[in-house]
Amino acid sequence: MRIPARFAPVLFSALLSAIMVCIVSAFVLLTSQGVHEGFVAEWAKSCATTWPIAFPTVAIVAPWVRGIVGRLTV
Repeated sequence: MRIPARFAPVLFSALLSAIMVCIVSAFVLLTSQGVHEGFVAEWAKSCATTWPIAFPTVAIVAPWVRGIVGRLTV
């Protein structure tokens, strides 16, 4: 199944924010608490609570950043 191209910005924001939240959440938990029993559950909870903030942030900020990059590059 393919998604229509008009949804590309939303899909981009959803995927980028989900990947970043997963990586950053894991890093923060590992550095602050180390691997422990319940790590995966805590990581999943962290991802689930931070992704709703990250997704709209990326959706709003990405076009602005693309514009800045476009002005700074040749």
